[in-house]
Amino acid sequence: MWYAQNSARRTHQLVGDAVVFLWTALWATAAVLTYRLACLLALPKALQERRAPFPLIGGSVDTAVRRLTDAVDAMDPVLVRVGVAVGALALFLVPVGLLLVVWLPRRLRWIRQAGAARNLAASDDGRDLLALRSLLRPLDELAGTASEIPGATPGSLAWGWRQGDPEVLEALAGAELERLGLEAPPLDAGEAPPMDPPEPVELIAPSPPGDDRTPDPHGVS
Repeated sequence: MWYAQNSARRTHQLVGDAVVFLWTALWATAAVLTYRLACLLALPKALQERRAPFPLIGGSVDTAVRRLTDAVDAMDPVLVRVGVAVGALALFLVPVGLLLVVWLPRRLRWIRQAGAARNLAASDDGRDLLALRSLLRPLDELAGTASEIPGATPGSLAWGWRQGDPEVLEALAGAELERLGLEAPPLDAGEAPPMDPPEPVELIAPSPPGDDRTPDPHGVS
């Protein structure tokens, strides 16, 4: 499961993923342009043939660029290209890596938690575990869950979980699923529905010995 079922949570996730994609594409483009520009500066012969100044830059900047290329011309061209490639790669990896360090663990953690919660919610025992997980939430979140049940308090939710109150268990499990942006799935079809308790059978005490003979219908004396 990659995205939440709740529309608001899913929209938030899609926007976050789009921002990460655009950020990565932006710095990839900047790294490629920087590499090409640096390779151009590493070819001073091409600049020497170009007498006119570069467009969109002033004369002082143009002079500084040409002096830089003259200094690069005295260096080993292999080392220059390696340095340019490393610099362009660092320009891409540093900003993108910082973003991924913050975004990727949270994204993967949600995917793992949502998948586990979805599987647990498909069974009664699993929903009990979700209800327990909801009880471990901060008190303000637990109080919000209690407000959905008339007359309930955070303490009564804990008591209801211990007693196996179906209403309390369902409310707690639903709150945990809602926190993850999920909807409660139907229970597994393979589970047998709860059976009604058997009706009590009235037992007839046996008659004492000697009284089990049936009376003679002919009234023999």
